[in-house]
Amino acid sequence: MAGTGAFEILTRIGFAARGLVYAMVGWLALRNGRSEDPGGIFDYLETGIGPVLLAAMALGFLAYALWRLLDAWIDPGGRGSDAKGVGVRLAGAGSGLVHLGFAGAAALHLVDTRGGGGGSSGEEGARAALSLPGGTAMLYAVAAILLGMAVAQFAKAWKMKFMRNLDVGGTTGLWVCWLGRLGFATRGAVFAVIATLFWSAASHSSASEAGGLGDALRSMSPTLKTAVAFGLILFGLFSLAEGRYRRIDRRLSDAVPGG
Repeated sequence: MAGTGAFEILTRIGFAARGLVYAMVGWLALRNGRSEDPGGIFDYLETGIGPVLLAAMALGFLAYALWRLLDAWIDPGGRGSDAKGVGVRLAGAGSGLVHLGFAGAAALHLVDTRGGGGGSSGEEGARAALSLPGGTAMLYAVAAILLGMAVAQFAKAWKMKFMRNLDVGGTTGLWVCWLGRLGFATRGAVFAVIATLFWSAASHSSASEAGGLGDALRSMSPTLKTAVAFGLILFGLFSLAEGRYRRIDRRLSDAVPGG
């Protein structure tokens, strides 16, 4: 990795941080049945060496989010400005905003060790939406977006186009490919379940029925939860592989001072 800039290194740490979160969610679900959101994982990392990991994860998520946003804006992959290209770029920007939230959450856990408490982030977001005019329509829209994200994840698993962005081949590439396929399929299933939670919340005007990753796991049967937990671990491993093999365009690094 000679000549690699600080921004690229932090972005790769961001991939690794994402992998660690998903792998820990899956591992805790398999080990003792715990169903956690990323915030719950941050709670879990507040003791021992955890704060050091949280600090690295906060920086990594921040760089990863900035990379996603820059990728959507600069478009080094040439996805274009037609409907399909804009859709892909907006999805990337949305991922950037989500991981910007992860960066903030990890940073907050560093300075406030009282723990999360309260409802899930999904429930809190639904409650905020329902307090606004047209809140029910907003929740239906969120459910539709999540369902679209689920379809996109299944498409990634089927078409395997994600491998175009990785500098890896041979036997290692085959293993990485299957980690990605199974991982993306699992994410698709999770997004679909979360979409149904938001749809139910909109239908009944009840914020408590919305939820995130942890709530999706809690809503599953034991057999399905075990399968999904295993798939989340595989996606975590795939994210770690992305941290190593992902192709990061130098134009994005150059757009960041000191990158």
